[in-house]
Amino acid sequence: MAFPEYQAAASRTDGAAPGGPGETPAGGIRKAPFGRVDGRDVTLYTLTGPTGLTLRVMTYGATVTELHVPDRRGKSADVVLGFEQLDGYLGGSPYFGATVGRVGNRIRDSKFSLAGKVYAVAANDGAHHLHGGTKGWDKVVWEAEASETAKGPSIAFSYVSKDGEEGYPGTVTAHAVYTLTHKNELEIVMSASTDRTTLVNMLHHTYWNLGGFASGSITEHELTLNADEYTPGDPTVPTGASKPVKGTPFDFTTAKPIGRDLAAVGGNPPGFDHNFVVNGKPNEFRAVARLRDPKSGRVMTIEADQPGVQFYSGNYLDGKTRGKGVAYAQYGGLCLETQKYPNAINVPAWSKDMILEPGMNYVHTMIHRFENE
Repeated sequence: MAFPEYQAAASRTDGAAPGGPGETPAGGIRKAPFGRVDGRDVTLYTLTGPTGLTLRVMTYGATVTELHVPDRRGKSADVVLGFEQLDGYLGGSPYFGATVGRVGNRIRDSKFSLAGKVYAVAANDGAHHLHGGTKGWDKVVWEAEASETAKGPSIAFSYVSKDGEEGYPGTVTAHAVYTLTHKNELEIVMSASTDRTTLVNMLHHTYWNLGGFASGSITEHELTLNADEYTPGDPTVPTGASKPVKGTPFDFTTAKPIGRDLAAVGGNPPGFDHNFVVNGKPNEFRAVARLRDPKSGRVMTIEADQPGVQFYSGNYLDGKTRGKGVAYAQYGGLCLETQKYPNAINVPAWSKDMILEPGMNYVHTMIHRFENE
């Protein structure tokens, strides 16, 4: 059961952010103070879309904290895992709702070679580097500018990552733009530029539960992935090979309940945490995934322009992390992270896709479309 104050905030219909005094209306956009980090104010924005979606996103980590979506009966629920206060995100969040960078996912043995030089980065996932390091882009305060656009209410975040930050070369200027569109969509556009050859692989790391964050397991959610192959790991970092999904637990080419093959996947704990090769040309915009919750009728489809998608079934959630008044148990949420392949820089056939040169623009567009059936 949620905390009473959180229930009150979540049940409001005026689109106001939980924050009380200091809220600033701007059409379908409001903002409120949400605490301080590293001596800087953190602001929570609420975007109210033209079709019934309500998004809350904060400047710390350009992080989605809530997304309210109507079900088949018109009843809205918050379908993302997270915390009701900033302290939750500061106290060991498993990247709930975050914008991840400079390089999302894993780099094997926390090192890579670029332009003839070997770079060492933080080993924060055993021997490997994960999600940008000890203080990646999910753990900094971004600048923000909100506006009403022709598509719908939008908020543009920006962050300048200095040369040498977390061991990476080059100063990178990054952007993440969230828009609630007239087509019942959450559109996210990430982009970056650099003054020196570097690596970039920005991810969006929301944990989804289409029944609502407090509705229990996602094992009955039905998932379809537009992927005939996946990149197996040993166990978590891809080896550089691709294998067909047909005849394996990794086959989501037709819809199936996520729980059906969890045990067959193996792992400790068992479950999915794998990169899938999205069918089609690697950097063209195309269908990625379709997720359906039979109980609520909510359906989310994802389209993006990246070569891969990481499907993570919430294996490491163990009930110790609490937010919004509930304990997040194993398989309580799932991630669908469109991306460059993990450890791409250390696989010759994949490495060029992750390298960003001066004068180039990195762009990563994803659209989450919501429907009911």
